Amino acid sequence: MAKRIGIIGYGLRVSGLFGQLDEQETGCRIVAIADPREQELAARMGEAANDIEWYADADDMLDNAGLDGVVIGTRCNLHTEMALKVLKRSLPLFLEKPVATTYEDLYRLKAGYEASDSQVVVSFPLRNTPLVKLAKEIIDSGKIGTVEHVQAVNNVPYGGVYYHSWYRDESITGGLFLQKATHDFDYINYLLGANPTAISAMKSKQIFKGDKPDGLMCRDCDEKHSCEESTLKPVNRDRGSYCSFATDTGNEDSGSALIRYESGMHVTYSQNFFARRGAQRRGARLLGYKGTLEFDWYTGELKVFMHHEARVETHQFDLNAMDGHGGGDGMLLRNFFRIVNGEERSSTSLDDGLLSALLCLKANESADTNTFQQVAWN
Repeated sequence: MAKRIGIIGYGLRVSGLFGQLDEQETGCRIVAIADPREQELAARMGEAANDIEWYADADDMLDNAGLDGVVIGTRCNLHTEMALKVLKRSLPLFLEKPVATTYEDLYRLKAGYEASDSQVVVSFPLRNTPLVKLAKEIIDSGKIGTVEHVQAVNNVPYGGVYYHSWYRDESITGGLFLQKATHDFDYINYLLGANPTAISAMKSKQIFKGDKPDGLMCRDCDEKHSCEESTLKPVNRDRGSYCSFATDTGNEDSGSALIRYESGMHVTYSQNFFARRGAQRRGARLLGYKGTLEFDWYTGELKVFMHHEARVETHQFDLNAMDGHGGGDGMLLRNFFRIVNGEERSSTSLDDGLLSALLCLKANESADTNTFQQVAWN
């Protein structure tokens, strides 16, 4: 008999991941959804909605749906609260990132996790991609020597979504370190296999600001046909509806961090949200004494430059043959379903999610106070 999965908050990301679940391959099926938007979601799902038990309240679903596993896809500021409900029942959990958006929630979640028997899969696809798995294999082999410096970057070509849609509300998102850098900090921690000890960060808002009125929609703006960010333009249509130059537009549009690790080496990371088209890039350079390894998810290419011989190795991945996030999404799902079926343990645990969120919150605090922050559980 197929295992029963329930979803709390049927958001865009979760619906994309779990909306086409094939129970014959996974041994699992979606049987229940807790979301107050039942009519809207049911209309979108069509006939598939008839096989779903709908709940307006998460506790009601958790108490009565007879679940074997739970997925949380609410908006970010509710992740901790919903996760604590699941952890209390010691059910397998798939949790979207960021796992928490405030220090208070982070510490509550840590305590709830330590008191629970739940296996938790945090939605960190990047560390699960074939590209990073190969990078990890090469680094662990000692081929480039011990990694002594990392230069990581994320130039986001679809950055408008963080200013046109609900993502512009920092009270929900916690800012863009928690939205984007949480992934990058996690894969860096994974590749290094080391603990961060301190962080210093800066963030700035130079582009997506202005004097347009609060709540202005692109369709109502007198510059809707000339503005490069107008959501009436086909290239921007899927990013939301709000004006990104209004006085209520939240979120920084670039940010950078320096992270020191326990050995004394450091990482530089920078993210940008107004780069477009060919300027897109997401990846890193990891430098050891023997060689340098670099990769970029947008090109699907990984290179190893040997420092002491005239040799460069190039590995090219076929991006068209991979599912979402460079092949990482499929790995996350397989891991979760195998956990539900009692076959595996989490490969992206809540310990990883907690550490990444702590780094992001410390980065925000550093940027806001112009200070170095120690990365430690106080």
